[in-house]
Amino acid sequence: MVSTTQSTERPGRPGRLVNFEKARDTHGSRADLMAEMLQAGDPLADAVISEINELGKAAKRQLNQGLVDGLDSLDNPPPAISAFLTQLETLPEWIDRDTVAAGDVAALSIPPVWALLTSAGFPLIHTYASPSISKLLVQTGSFTTMAPRRLAETELWRQQAVLPGGLLRGAPGYVATVQVRLLHARVRHTAMKHGWDSAEWGVPINQTDIARTWLDTNAVPYLSARKLGIVFTEEEQAQHYRYWSYLGHLLGMDERFHLAVRSDDEAQALLDLLDSTIEEPDDNSRALCGAALDASVEALAAGPMSMLDRATVRDLYIALLRHYFGDGFADALQLPPAQSAGLLPLLATAGAQSWQLQRSTPESAALALEQFTAMNVAAGAAKPEGHTAFQKNLSTEAASA
Repeated sequence: MVSTTQSTERPGRPGRLVNFEKARDTHGSRADLMAEMLQAGDPLADAVISEINELGKAAKRQLNQGLVDGLDSLDNPPPAISAFLTQLETLPEWIDRDTVAAGDVAALSIPPVWALLTSAGFPLIHTYASPSISKLLVQTGSFTTMAPRRLAETELWRQQAVLPGGLLRGAPGYVATVQVRLLHARVRHTAMKHGWDSAEWGVPINQTDIARTWLDTNAVPYLSARKLGIVFTEEEQAQHYRYWSYLGHLLGMDERFHLAVRSDDEAQALLDLLDSTIEEPDDNSRALCGAALDASVEALAAGPMSMLDRATVRDLYIALLRHYFGDGFADALQLPPAQSAGLLPLLATAGAQSWQLQRSTPESAALALEQFTAMNVAAGAAKPEGHTAFQKNLSTEAASA
């Protein structure tokens, strides 16, 4: 992310977009898609929010029933909810039910300690580094004080989504993914109602920002694990991204983004495009990223790093952030140098050795997958106290915003 003056060669682009012509030279038509999608929302989900606002709790009850039991279970559903459920329940031609039912085998294969190191707060920190996203989040709630809760909710959603059968209709991962999509629509509606400057920032939670969130959730953990010696084959990468394409479909993401990502290299290229065309982190970004970092350190200190003091855990975590995202990213967030940086080659060697041992025979790989899947099932069943933010949005006990 580099701070520059916005390109003014073509009117209509949001002011937040920087370095566009350079990005276009590097990424071609994908840069044009990225710029176009800054002004695109999610019409199906947005229509549902408008319908809920008009019809109230009755519409919420029908929607909640439809998410679990399907459109056919509803008696005379309102039109926006009917169209929304129809889209959700129509399996795209590029995926089959067996692939969905299998879950994200790649995610379930990573040893839990390494998975936690690379997924604890990395996705949120990268998302929050975008000034437009952080501006919206700061306006919509106390995200700095709620960071531990947001971290737990995001990880719960991700764990539920990757489990075998997790994205089948009515399963917890399917329901949570759609709830996240509708929370995005609620935030978009509320921001627009309160005077959000789309000319400067693009549509709130636009398709490009959804693509960023999608990459942060599925690609960032695997790309960072790769730097710690955990490397998947091309076939495994293709399977992973195909599964996450389906999650992107449920999330309301434009398929021109996700269907073009079939490998780690293609995921990194899209990340590079999105990072190169936004300003550097601002004060909002730094506040949110700092809160997410603190919450991640607490989670690690209470879990796999409980033998270390918090200062050491924090330093090691910053070293990991610098190792993956780079010093320029960390410096823009005003993170200090990490004294533990010298330990990372040893950590990467240990990760590579444990990964190779796990995959040394088909039997050992299958056993590890079985054990880690069971651990993820247990983690996905552990619910935070009360409703998550995405559940509250559809609760019949809550008023519409």
